Amino acid sequence: MTLKILFKHSLVVLLLQGILLSAIAQTGNDNSLAGGTLPDIIEYTLKHQPVVQKSILDEQITRSQINTRLADWYPQVDFSYNYQYNFQLQTTVFEGQVIQLGNSNTSTGQFAYTQNIFNNDLLLAAKTARNVRAVASLNTSNNKIDAVVNVSKAFYDVLLTQQQIKVTQEDITRLERSVRDAKSQFQNGLVDKTDYQRATISLNNAVALKKSNEELLKGKLEYLKSLMGYPAKRELDIVYDSLQMENAIGFDVSQPVNYDNRVEYQLLQVQRKLQHANLDYTKFAFLPSLSGYAAYDFNYLNNSASDLYKVNYPESYAGITLAIPLVHGGKRWMNIHQAKWQLKKADWDIADLENNINAQYAQAQAAYNSSLADYTALRENLNLAQEVYTIIERQYRSGVKTYLEVITAETDLRSAQINYFNSLYQLLSSKIDLQRSLGQIKY
Repeated sequence: MTLKILFKHSLVVLLLQGILLSAIAQTGNDNSLAGGTLPDIIEYTLKHQPVVQKSILDEQITRSQINTRLADWYPQVDFSYNYQYNFQLQTTVFEGQVIQLGNSNTSTGQFAYTQNIFNNDLLLAAKTARNVRAVASLNTSNNKIDAVVNVSKAFYDVLLTQQQIKVTQEDITRLERSVRDAKSQFQNGLVDKTDYQRATISLNNAVALKKSNEELLKGKLEYLKSLMGYPAKRELDIVYDSLQMENAIGFDVSQPVNYDNRVEYQLLQVQRKLQHANLDYTKFAFLPSLSGYAAYDFNYLNNSASDLYKVNYPESYAGITLAIPLVHGGKRWMNIHQAKWQLKKADWDIADLENNINAQYAQAQAAYNSSLADYTALRENLNLAQEVYTIIERQYRSGVKTYLEVITAETDLRSAQINYFNSLYQLLSSKIDLQRSLGQIKY
């Protein structure tokens, strides 16, 4: 009985361990977010967005290609084997006699060794390896920056729609109370029917607006998911801190432009170095290539297949190959001219990018200053609209103001709230553009 109890307990323990490991594995493979703050969403995007991940894979592929190219500097050793059966032997005439040459069975094996000593192609690969790696790395950084900027703006767009829904819901709550009050006053003969009707119209409009924004929110959430590489069938909860966001709007717009901070500028600089290396390569195309080689051959000859491998007639040799390019119809000079023109084109690309960076910074600076002015004014308008609505609503209940004035105050308050949130998120988006134009977003 004791052994049976221990056996049952062991099975239970193993079963529980299996369930626990399965749960841990599922948790580790879960691609959802418990709470999606903007830093969490950015971190998730950098790990799961297909474009970013493909860029990282491109880096690995580039490194492998470079190592494959540089491997040609190392010794190359190969082995080849051959067996041949001759149905008819070659014949020749020697001193009037017809003689057959060779054997019915032949077999050879060869160990071949080659070593590149100097080669212009390999020299180019060695000189450009570092810059080629840098291009792949900068492309990844550029894609990461694009992903972060796009996801951040989409995040703010989702927040704006959520705030619009929240404001509209608050408006609906107020209007439902107004409808009840207006209906009660109408039934008691205190006011005419128009107050109740106006309140109902405003309530219906608010409900329709809320439904419209809820549908828009679904589309915007799906767009944000697509930018993140987030599973479409999983829920995404947006988490934010309004106070923290308001504290993050400040930015020093007097900072000078530093082209070297921009990934695009760094990329063009590296590409220019590659063009310069290509020019050197074309200039040195007249240089000879030098390589060494050696081989050891196993030769087996016999008319009997069973005795073929009894005797070996070995052969071995070594040598050096020097290849000197002489005349190629002027191709080398044309390649040099082409490489020079490509280098000049790279210089113009850099100059063009500098102009674009200056323009981007000026536009981003103007947009940020404009958004900051709007935000400051609309924040004050929100406070005033809230105060005006509170006063008019109290005066209406006291019989001093008409319901039309209450509706107007409610409309002004709703517009002030929506405009305030719109200005806040527009200001944060403008700050992202400004940071990007200065090259301050780095990954």
